[in-house]
Parts: sequence; C-alpha cells; structure tokens
Amino acid sequence: MTPPPDATAPQDPAVPSDPAAPQDPAAPAPAGAPAPVDRRFPASVYRQGAEPDPRFSLANERTFLAWLRTSLAMYAGAFALEALALPAATGWRLAAAGVFLVLGTLCALQAWWGWRATERSLRRAAPLPGLGAGAVIVVGVVVAAALVSIGMWM
Repeated sequence: MTPPPDATAPQDPAVPSDPAAPQDPAAPAPAGAPAPVDRRFPASVYRQGAEPDPRFSLANERTFLAWLRTSLAMYAGAFALEALALPAATGWRLAAAGVFLVLGTLCALQAWWGWRATERSLRRAAPLPGLGAGAVIVVGVVVAAALVSIGMWM
C-alpha cells in the first residue's frame, strides 16, 4: 500500500500544477500549437533564422549606436564650420561643411544597413558582412579636412 501524497511534497516541475497558470514564454510551444508571431521591426530581419546569442545582438546594437554618434559628430562638424569664425575662405568652408553633412547622412545610413546585415548574418549563422561605407567615409573626412586647410591658406 502506498502512502497518500503529502501536500508539502515538491511536485514534478514537468507537470504543471494548474493548467490555467501562465506558462513560461521561453518554454517551447506544445505540439500542434501555432508558432508565436514575432512582431519586432523589421520583419525582414526577425523572420529569418534562429534567435542568436543575446550578447552578439547587443554588441551589434552598440555598433549601430556608435555609427549614429559618428553621424552626429559629422553634423556637428558641419555646423561648427559655419558657426565659428574661421579665417577660411567662404567657398572652401561651405564645401567642407557640405561634405560633412553628406558624410553624416552616410554614417546614419551605414548604421542601419550595417545593423540589418549583421543581424541577418547572426540569425542565419553566416559569415559577418564587411564594412560597407567605411572607405567612403574615411576618404570624405580627408577631403573635408583638405578643403578646410586649403581655405585657411587662401
């Protein structure tokens, strides 16, 4: 004869005690249940592959934010060229400010394109993409600095 179950005895964690109790969202869905809909933006990224290690996704997000900071710095450089009384010729200074504005916009676009491409690669377990607009941005900064320097000597 087996003893009656003790109310204080721990239950098997695999067997839910109350079917109406909320389930763990990280637990796999029961067989036959519809898959949960992922409503994150952009769907073109999140509908692909498996969920990567959160550390890699967070590192990708930090890189995205670094590109946005760089974009803001480019805009600040453009506005500073016009706000500060530099002894540079007006045409050269305006050209450098325009280059910095274009570079700031390119950095913001690189932030988005780079984040999206890297997140897709992480989700697909594929090789990571290369730096898309990095060389253009480096050349642009050199050109803008050259324009300011030429304008200071004219």
